[in-house]
Amino acid sequence: MPKPASTTSKKGKKEAARKPDPGPSNTTPEPPQWPPFKGLLPPELLQLDTILSHQILTISRFFPSSLCNTYIQFLSNLPLTTTPSKPKRGDAIRVNDRFQVQDPAFAKRLWLDTGLKDILEKEESRMLLWKTDELEAGVKAWGLNPNIRIYRYTKGQFFDKHFDDSNTLTVGTPPSPHRTIYTLLLYLTGPADGVVGGETAFYRNEPYIPLSKKELKELVASGQPQIIEVQPEKGMALLHRHGDECLLHEGKDVLAGVKWIIRSDLVLDV
Repeated sequence: MPKPASTTSKKGKKEAARKPDPGPSNTTPEPPQWPPFKGLLPPELLQLDTILSHQILTISRFFPSSLCNTYIQFLSNLPLTTTPSKPKRGDAIRVNDRFQVQDPAFAKRLWLDTGLKDILEKEESRMLLWKTDELEAGVKAWGLNPNIRIYRYTKGQFFDKHFDDSNTLTVGTPPSPHRTIYTLLLYLTGPADGVVGGETAFYRNEPYIPLSKKELKELVASGQPQIIEVQPEKGMALLHRHGDECLLHEGKDVLAGVKWIIRSDLVLDV
């Protein structure tokens, strides 16, 4: 459950950045042989829960604990690389280990075989996911971004305040431009695994008034915004809107344990 927290600036961190997570590089590796999805609950037993309507939503028990453990063991053997200690200009400060691969087949499996598509297409889910004008326009999701990212955060690692950009992808049959709209984070570990800290914290003003990103950063600096913290939960999927409507957010310091995340993005249908 989210909880309000006080604003505390971390010594040595720079201001929020615009482009924290660039797209795949030319040296992206070959897709690995991902483990099969075993023990999944049927979509009818899962539901989309709201933390902030049309902004922050979760699906608990999306991955069962046994499958999370299988993936943790598998991912531990991938060639993860530690992010540079000095980020490029315009990037948020991030200290973690990551693996990134272009894998349309795995993205399709994660979308279809897990039941994610079925969950998000439930009428009650659509009301939470899409705003009124989007519903009236018949907006729906196409699938997931084939740019798959694996994040590992150990004690002392974090991801400073930033915004997630929307990206235009050429996907589908025949290939055509599609736009990403929600970040998808799948937590493989949580307090049951000894994880302390590592919350994903979202900054918003109260009462909610749309602000430019410059205005929001100034508001954060003033110590006024409400903070919504989402604690890592083993097997939970978190969706949060990105692009022009992205809330300023951060991955807080991991104080103990290891936080594992599978990352993709929800892609809009054309």
